[in-house]
Amino acid sequence: MSRKVPALGREELAAEVADLSQLNIDELRDRWKAMYGKAPSRKIGRSFLTRAISYRLQERAYGGLKPSTSRLLAKAVEESATGSSNKPLNRMAQSGTILIREWQGTAHRVTMLDDGVSFNGKRYRSLSEVAREITGSRWSGPRFFGLRTQVTESNHAAS
Repeated sequence: MSRKVPALGREELAAEVADLSQLNIDELRDRWKAMYGKAPSRKIGRSFLTRAISYRLQERAYGGLKPSTSRLLAKAVEESATGSSNKPLNRMAQSGTILIREWQGTAHRVTMLDDGVSFNGKRYRSLSEVAREITGSRWSGPRFFGLRTQVTESNHAAS
């Protein structure tokens, strides 16, 4: 779906966004209040104010998110706030990613491969095998290397 703005509108929008860099912090706060309906937190810095105002200007010119996308984001925020999501939040390490884990004062470096893991010049089928090699006991490799938290592991085991 392509949203078009007349050429003049684009130029005006570009000029308005560019002009934000000339405003001082109090002027940016006033601009935020005018656009969002309430004053921003005093903790919000100049960079964020500028980006948020720029986004709102573009949103007004080109249109905002589709309603379905807004609902999806609202649901994700609600689940995050209440911790009610059933889906485990797994971080995935792609091929070429280097994971470093300190264990008993020694930093251990692992490189993720398409078909396994490289550790100390040797290939392993999984992070769990490497974790076992390092610790001498059975570990969840993704958990040992920080790709899953204990809560995620519990949720993952339950599904």
